[in-house]
Amino acid sequence: MENTWVYQGDEPIKIKKYLQSLGMGHRLFNDLKNGEGAFLVDHRIVRPTTKILPHQPLTIKAQPEAPDDSVAISEESLNIVYEDNNWLVIDKPVGVTSIPGPTVKNDTVLNRVKGYLIATGSSDLRPHLITRLDRFTGGLLLVAKHHIASSMISQQVQQHTMLKEYTALVEGHLNADHGKIDQPIARREGEISRVIDANGQPALTEYWVEKQGNDWTQVRVRLHTGRTHQIRVHFASIGHPLIGDHLYGGNTSKFTHQLLHASKLSFKDPFTLKQMTFTSELPMTFDQNK
Repeated sequence: MENTWVYQGDEPIKIKKYLQSLGMGHRLFNDLKNGEGAFLVDHRIVRPTTKILPHQPLTIKAQPEAPDDSVAISEESLNIVYEDNNWLVIDKPVGVTSIPGPTVKNDTVLNRVKGYLIATGSSDLRPHLITRLDRFTGGLLLVAKHHIASSMISQQVQQHTMLKEYTALVEGHLNADHGKIDQPIARREGEISRVIDANGQPALTEYWVEKQGNDWTQVRVRLHTGRTHQIRVHFASIGHPLIGDHLYGGNTSKFTHQLLHASKLSFKDPFTLKQMTFTSELPMTFDQNK
């Protein structure tokens, strides 16, 4: 596996500093330097301390990661929105789990991606889920096809510069058309659910009202942090739980799962340096509530 960039700066720069500016982590750089890959400038193998000049191409070559034998292969289908050598953007259906766990081990998104990569002849068979969704939350999910891509995008994940927007149906009417919920979230010991707690992790959710009905509101939601169940916990905390969300007090008379959809995903591709933006249509269940 190899990737190439053409350096666009005005002054010579060391390979390490340049790759770090693109998002590469220290650990991956050291792995490549210590025998798991190679650095090429103008198609010649060079030392990692080499400086590259403006408009010179830099290529990194890396060995594929060993497959994770504990992840079973699933041949179930994927709804692929976008694919290139580095990324898969998937529109996940409601009811499919993101990664294997105690209750679902053999047919999660990760299992399906592994099966897809094998079927399409990929040499990298250890995909990395960059974003994850609850089992009953559908919509856009980003997968790195290999560990280089996973490392290169990690800075955007950690710094929350990757834009993730959701559409949710919540109970009642909100007091403002636009607002922020800034409340720390903590685990409940021995439980799946989370709770607002002053000693929890910082969590910030921003929302915009899009539509309203007699007893519901459709909101566009942007996550500025990535806590488990963040949207569900935050809206329940202000008295507007998601419709169908049995875990956080939502009305389940018509739906047995939360009406929440990952509707927009946008990130800067560290390989092409282009902004990549994807959207997903709402499932029919959102109309059935109205």
